[in-house]
Amino acid sequence: MGQDLDKERFSEDEFLRFGERIREQLGTLRELLDTPGFGQGPVTIGAELELFLVDDRGRPLPRNSDVRETLGDPRVVLELGRYNLEVNLTPTTLEGKPFELLGAEIHDTVTKVDAAVEGGGALPIGILPTLRTEDFTVGAMSDQNRYRAMSRGLRRLRLEPFLVKIDDLELSVEDVILESANTSWQVHIRTPPERFARLFNAAQLAIGPVLAACGNSPIFLGPRKWEETRIALMEEAADDRDVARLERRDGRVTFGSDWVREGAIELFERYVADYEPIVPDLVDDAGPHDVPELRLHQGTIWQWNRPVYDPADGGHLRIEMRALPAGPSCADMAANTAFLIGLTLSQAERDLTGYRFAEAYQNFYRAAMHGLDAKLSWPGWDGEHEAADLILRLLPEAREGLLGAGVAPSDADRALEIMEQRTRLRRTGAVWQRETLERLGGDVEELVRRYRELALSGLPVHMWR
Repeated sequence: MGQDLDKERFSEDEFLRFGERIREQLGTLRELLDTPGFGQGPVTIGAELELFLVDDRGRPLPRNSDVRETLGDPRVVLELGRYNLEVNLTPTTLEGKPFELLGAEIHDTVTKVDAAVEGGGALPIGILPTLRTEDFTVGAMSDQNRYRAMSRGLRRLRLEPFLVKIDDLELSVEDVILESANTSWQVHIRTPPERFARLFNAAQLAIGPVLAACGNSPIFLGPRKWEETRIALMEEAADDRDVARLERRDGRVTFGSDWVREGAIELFERYVADYEPIVPDLVDDAGPHDVPELRLHQGTIWQWNRPVYDPADGGHLRIEMRALPAGPSCADMAANTAFLIGLTLSQAERDLTGYRFAEAYQNFYRAAMHGLDAKLSWPGWDGEHEAADLILRLLPEAREGLLGAGVAPSDADRALEIMEQRTRLRRTGAVWQRETLERLGGDVEELVRRYRELALSGLPVHMWR
């Protein structure tokens, strides 16, 4: 979904032909993944950072096209809302000091985007606290065919108006623009096909305790009960199930419903079998290693961890980890990445399919709701544990995973020390936002201005005052 489309309207015949192509391309992809030596190469990581643009009051600023034009940086692309931008960071090998490099690039790009916003700035935050219902009009959508096509495709499938419910909040919406309230820090890791299932399952297990330490979205149209409200909001806002589709267990944004056993193709097959196309853009000049319709379809199913097939350089697989929020600072995002990657690598050394998937599922949503106070389980450990205690016990395992992949000890230790201090002090971005909002007497605009100042300082959130 990164490229714009030539048009926004599609015929029913195009939907039918697109469905035929993605089923055909499943066979092509299976053959590619089964080819000896396919997708081999060094382990690399990359990331996408979504940002809010704000004015000098801290309110959303709908000028992403102007800011992108001013920057002239190919890494910066438009996101769904006119007040959103996305920065595609440079992939780097996992060996060496990847988190030092990642943190430096985050700081550099956020600083540049912030400086390019005339009369305001940019900030990485899961949900912007100053958003109001009037910010979610059709006119708030970026001027790109792909977003209008996606909106039309979802409206084709679900009844309107569509109710979005989070705790005691209930909204009636008619478009996908509500998704623009969420900005994420999306991490990618490259994997050979034969290792995909174990690594993907490990990511499903790891994301629970990692998310508990990373909450940064407690405020949406007023304070909410969730530490990471983004999870609930995204699942509600992009759900295509109406009365006729409620028999399907998972919405388009989902954690999933079982472990992977056969590899990446198992997930691509599930996406084709369970989800109707919403953007049936047909391509007639695909390369020998490309499956463009299947890749486009996969890009419209937003599982919190999902497979990515990239045809570049002969083709390879990645796992995209989508559950982490943007922010609070460059140091925090680099540290979050280190913990998530390290814990995933360490847990991939064992077969998790004998562990109840429901436990990992439950961990994820408990972490999103309660953060460091969540009660989580872990394979091989009896009972439930407070998330903060579990995280401190898992940090050494994450370190082993990183060192085993060739990460320099100094780089791993620097990043994981931030996670340890944040956990011991119980100072996540969500906690800081709640406490600061109370101290400011509910002044969300001042909260955002203070947040931006601290985020640009580069200090990790546990040191914010």
